[in-house]
Amino acid sequence: MNALLAKTGNDAVHPAARRLLEQLADTPAAPVRLVVVAPGGYGKTALLGALDRSYREAGVEATVVDDADQLDDEDLTRLTMLAAAKEGPLVVAHRPNPRAQALRSLGETLLLPPLTVDEVGKLAKQLTGRTADAPALHASTGGVPRLVERVVTARLADFRAELAALDDDVLRYLIAAEAGAARNLDLLCSLLERTPDELPEVVDGARATGLLDAEDILLPAAAEAVRAYGPPARRLAVLQQLVEAQLTRGLPVLDLATSLLDAGSSGASAATAFATAASEALPTDPKHAARLFEAAAEAGARDAATTTGWARAAALSGDLDTALRLGDGMLSGEDPEARAAGAEIAATVLAHRGELARTAELYRWAAATDNWSRQHAATPSSNSGGHDSSNESPTAAATNHQAATQRTLASSTDSQASALPHRADAAGTPTDLAPAAPNGNPAFSGQPQPNGESYRWVGPGAVDAFATIALVGTGQTTDGQTVANVPMPGAAPTLFTGAAARTANGIVESVFGCGTEALPTLVGAAAMLEPAVGGAPLPDSPAALAALAGLHAGELALAESVLERALASSVGGDLLSTRHRLLLGWVAMTGGHLAAATEHRDAVAGTKLEARDELFFATLELGLARRASDLVGLQQSWERAYQASMRQQVDLFTLLPLGELAIAAARTGAHAKLSRRLERAHAMLDRLGNPPLWTVSLCWHELHAAITTEDRATAEQQLAALNHFADCGRYPAALARAAGCWLAVLSGTFDPGEISAAAAELHELDLCWDAARLAGQAAIRTSDRKAMVQLLEAARQFQGTTGRLESAAPAPGAATGLSALSERELEVARLVVDGLTYKQAGSKLFISGKTVEHHMARIRGKLGAADRRELLATLRELLAKPTVH
Repeated sequence: MNALLAKTGNDAVHPAARRLLEQLADTPAAPVRLVVVAPGGYGKTALLGALDRSYREAGVEATVVDDADQLDDEDLTRLTMLAAAKEGPLVVAHRPNPRAQALRSLGETLLLPPLTVDEVGKLAKQLTGRTADAPALHASTGGVPRLVERVVTARLADFRAELAALDDDVLRYLIAAEAGAARNLDLLCSLLERTPDELPEVVDGARATGLLDAEDILLPAAAEAVRAYGPPARRLAVLQQLVEAQLTRGLPVLDLATSLLDAGSSGASAATAFATAASEALPTDPKHAARLFEAAAEAGARDAATTTGWARAAALSGDLDTALRLGDGMLSGEDPEARAAGAEIAATVLAHRGELARTAELYRWAAATDNWSRQHAATPSSNSGGHDSSNESPTAAATNHQAATQRTLASSTDSQASALPHRADAAGTPTDLAPAAPNGNPAFSGQPQPNGESYRWVGPGAVDAFATIALVGTGQTTDGQTVANVPMPGAAPTLFTGAAARTANGIVESVFGCGTEALPTLVGAAAMLEPAVGGAPLPDSPAALAALAGLHAGELALAESVLERALASSVGGDLLSTRHRLLLGWVAMTGGHLAAATEHRDAVAGTKLEARDELFFATLELGLARRASDLVGLQQSWERAYQASMRQQVDLFTLLPLGELAIAAARTGAHAKLSRRLERAHAMLDRLGNPPLWTVSLCWHELHAAITTEDRATAEQQLAALNHFADCGRYPAALARAAGCWLAVLSGTFDPGEISAAAAELHELDLCWDAARLAGQAAIRTSDRKAMVQLLEAARQFQGTTGRLESAAPAPGAATGLSALSERELEVARLVVDGLTYKQAGSKLFISGKTVEHHMARIRGKLGAADRRELLATLRELLAKPTVH
């Protein structure tokens, strides 16, 4: 007999039962004939107990029967005869059950419904003395009084004995319902070994427990109870049966396998279930997929497909440590296909960690393995007089493939022909990664696995493309031959392989001619990949590479668009979302939209960043501080950015952060620290023939670094380089003209009209901050009053389109003291309090340092400060107070 409210007072009785008790309070001997109907947990026992006590105290002989649905046919007959023979009160309670329908004729039926939201709140307060979140509690318990009581008093463990005592079929049904199988008729019939016509009997029994809602769905609190307190061995057996049945039918097992995770299942069937479920979860939930793959491995799955799937899920969810550990372990295996998969995993991770040269090595080795596999499979013997590759080792095949790679990617000039990886044999095959002989195993042809799926991340269709991107990115030369867009034999012509090949073609195109021809190719590759990425981890995305090319070419709107599309499409998953966000910040900062850039930076602040993302984050922060004339922030950001650069090898795709570092180093007096890295960058660009697309931006940054350190010779050298590239389009031409104007401004002899025109051209190219700074610096260096006014107005106009980081002027009613200052005086005061010198503050506001000094003198007079120290202390105090709105 259930005892839900046996130890509580009448205050906790079901409201409908309480109303009945109140009606009978004055006439306890009334000849009541009542049939109370409700599932378990609604308080039937408490009601019958109260009635029985009332009748006993009144000396009335009454018949009170609880759990009448459990009576057998003989007892039901006796109860019916007793009710007919006796005239005293009769109260019978039972759970809904088709067998108990005959009991309804014994008296008036009282149905106990679920509690309302208000009633749930009142009951919770009666039980605990505290106010509960009634709507949430009602949603969890469905208004079942017993569930409400056990949830609010933390006594779900009381279900342990009740669940163990249930009919076995009902218990198995509840376990299946908790696992999400309540709506699968075929699965339930298989589990319970019943026909569809026999199944309703079990469902009726489950409804009678009071654990299902009106739609026969297990209530959330009940599901937690079944999951945590159902008999463990029974739960495990049921879940395994369900999973095996689904696997046999070839149907999804994700929900069932997820339930199986907590049950400690192991063995071949569990491993298969976990691996299958992980593959289902991978496209939408990589973190959960990684957990399932790990469970598959712990259950006994040690095959390459499971290991690769686990590494893929780990990488997509940002756990590169696990991905690299798994990939590195596969490199020492015997199966060439598994070794190639391990190389792809390691290559992808190392690209994110700033080791693009090593990435190139690994991809080339994987490509060599594919070449050997194809040759070995396609030429089992050689009696035709041709080349016999049937007994050729993977190392020899790698040698032949590498020779072909060298012919494709070798330089057309002697000066460029020396850029092969350091750790390679004479043929260029990495000596520490050469594939081992298969030790008698049949040659793996690179075809899909027996289950119809290949476990390779990249595979033969795209590995050459990623190798090419890495080779070009590290300055390992190419003669301009593009990567075939048609996949090699045996590789499916998927969107993924096509996008990879087109991306590689775009990167190759970017280092020949002016390079701007690469933009349509890269943007097209990004668009191709948006619907096709399918959970594949990438060393970099076409969108990111297209955006970098756009930043170098002055195509900021294009870069922003392609990055936003990649974010919206979740290209590359969590692994690349941070990169896309940081590059959006760089686009905004380059265009002078500092507030937007700050928002993008803040969106990833506090997250774990790999070396490449850390470099872009730290230098974005550095660039924002520089553009805000925040000398304190610049100095604080410098060390992090410098250390990030030390963890990242110089490559083609990190020249923008390097350029920003060069300017910041000049501002902080640490320029010598970067000299070696800048030399390496130029050596890499030299090997590629100094491609204009990638070289111009670095020269522009180095020009400003030289201007900062007043190194006239280096500035003129960079100006000459920019003039050399001026014929390659409007962007390099505009930078070259602006560079000439900068040197003229510094010399003090310049034409204001030329300065205005050069600044306006920069502004038209979305380089708003650069335009404003050029015009502003010219304005404070000219002695021509009219020209100064025109240049200042131009500078303000150009900067007016940017998101400025300065605090807004206080609203009327600001703190006492500040209200006496003009808007310009407030701007000056904030900058000086932030630590800027008069010259730096003037540069920020496009006024001279002398003018800043005059403003400070007026501020001192208005605030009544005795000296500069008192003035700064007063300003700090006033500016720290919140404004009143």
